[in-house]
Amino acid sequence: MSLIDDVDELQSFYINRSTGNGNDDDERCYPLIRQRVLDDTRAASLAPAWVKRCRNLDQFWGFIQPKFPSYAERRKFIWDELSKLVELAESNDSHPSDAIVSEALNRFDAEHVRNAWNKALERRATDPEGAITVARTLLESVCKHILEEAGERDLDAVPDLNKLYKQTASLLNLTKAQHEEVIFKQILGGCTAVIEGLGALRNRLSDAHGKGRGGVKPAPRHAELAVNLAGSTALFLLATWEAKCGR
Repeated sequence: MSLIDDVDELQSFYINRSTGNGNDDDERCYPLIRQRVLDDTRAASLAPAWVKRCRNLDQFWGFIQPKFPSYAERRKFIWDELSKLVELAESNDSHPSDAIVSEALNRFDAEHVRNAWNKALERRATDPEGAITVARTLLESVCKHILEEAGERDLDAVPDLNKLYKQTASLLNLTKAQHEEVIFKQILGGCTAVIEGLGALRNRLSDAHGKGRGGVKPAPRHAELAVNLAGSTALFLLATWEAKCGR
């Protein structure tokens, strides 16, 4: 089942139980559906605390029954509380690249890289500033991972992303100067522009620096752009390193 199916069913379980329409099938299926939703890191970040606490529908009833006396109030509470989760589930199909990048990153023995990617996904909708910061961290982690595997040990504790990328690109034969074909120069120049752009975006819109009164606040779409660009670039770098090593 898809995330939207699971979220819809989860919402139905809560509505049914809170309005006296629950049944044995709901009781039996609820733990499985709830766990599937919480296993999705982005969904878990948007799930209300009571969803995480209520492991069965009896516990949910103990929570909702004294909180609101009427069915209408309970329904409204559930719809409002789950609205962000429903929005995420409805938009889930518009992010097919998430699963592709996640699956590819799982092939590499680099837990810190996978953690950075998962954090970026989790924060994309709820914490755009944090997501943009982690998108840059992802690329720093990928570059350092590749350089360290190649034997580089003299890496700055607080590296400049552009410098790290230039070192990594040179190692992987991905600089414009290392190619003569115009199309390759254009593509590789685009990769460099992405790195420079992400660094500038992070400095301008992320939570990495303090802001004045007129500071610009990023929207989720800005975070989505940063995370998607970082994920695609990270995947390309790691795949190139894998090919270079003959894996």
